[in-house]
Amino acid sequence: MTDIDVHQHLWTPSLVEALRSRREPPYLDGWTLYLNGEPPYDIPPADHDIARRTDVVAADGLGRALVSLSAPIGVEWLPAAEARPLLDAYHDGVATLPEPFGAWAAACVRDIDPDAVAGDLARGFAGLQLPANALADAAGYARCSPLLDLLEERDLPLFVHPGPAAADASAGPGWWPAMVPYVQQMHAAWFAFRAFGRPRHPRLRVCFALLAGLAPLHTERFAARGGPLGGVDSDVFLETSSYGPTAVAAIVHALGADAVVQGSDRPYAEPPRHPDFGLGGAAAYAFRIANPRRLLTGKE
Repeated sequence: MTDIDVHQHLWTPSLVEALRSRREPPYLDGWTLYLNGEPPYDIPPADHDIARRTDVVAADGLGRALVSLSAPIGVEWLPAAEARPLLDAYHDGVATLPEPFGAWAAACVRDIDPDAVAGDLARGFAGLQLPANALADAAGYARCSPLLDLLEERDLPLFVHPGPAAADASAGPGWWPAMVPYVQQMHAAWFAFRAFGRPRHPRLRVCFALLAGLAPLHTERFAARGGPLGGVDSDVFLETSSYGPTAVAAIVHALGADAVVQGSDRPYAEPPRHPDFGLGGAAAYAFRIANPRRLLTGKE
């Protein structure tokens, strides 16, 4: 068994070239990223140097690191004619990354095309990432249900990642999108899955980025307002990106250690210095090996 990081970002040359070919957001001008909902962002080129990042994975002691398309860019929300070239560039690039990298597939959520996604998944991707703001309500689950049906049929997991920030988010400080829209999206996606996703997709394994915006900590309010508590859903996981011992310990208290998987969100954040988050060595084994393996394969 090897340590697994389920959440990293690495832009390959094919994706960079495709983003530079555009003149409307999302696009790259050199290494400056322009989006509709965020201020321009200067990307350090070294963050996406494949050889360097391979060395970083080795230094982190990982046996596998899963790359995903940066959903806040908004590729998935473009019309299919615009999204497809970028999705192809992403898939083609990450499919050729060296070991120990793997990747999540991505999909257009504005124009749903399960046949295209089936073809992408057939290339050996770990599962499918979808933006949280595509799965924030009943209508989102109805629209995306053909893609989730496909995952259930193939016994592959879903990774829910924050999508684009609202158009007015760029008016705030640089940290605003990550701390407000992203967290709000994950919070909504968590409860939408409980209300609409799980009833439609009883066999789907799903992982929520950034501890689902800490939504599971609202269990007491949920119960007070009439929400059904039920038991812990053993096919639901939360990854740890950007959070530390305080938040992780609270989530473990709410859901148990079997729900947490390690995700670093590199290069935007780093793994914690203590992989057990102060909860003991057994937690490190669960977060980095046992739980990610269950998420990805459905097996202990």
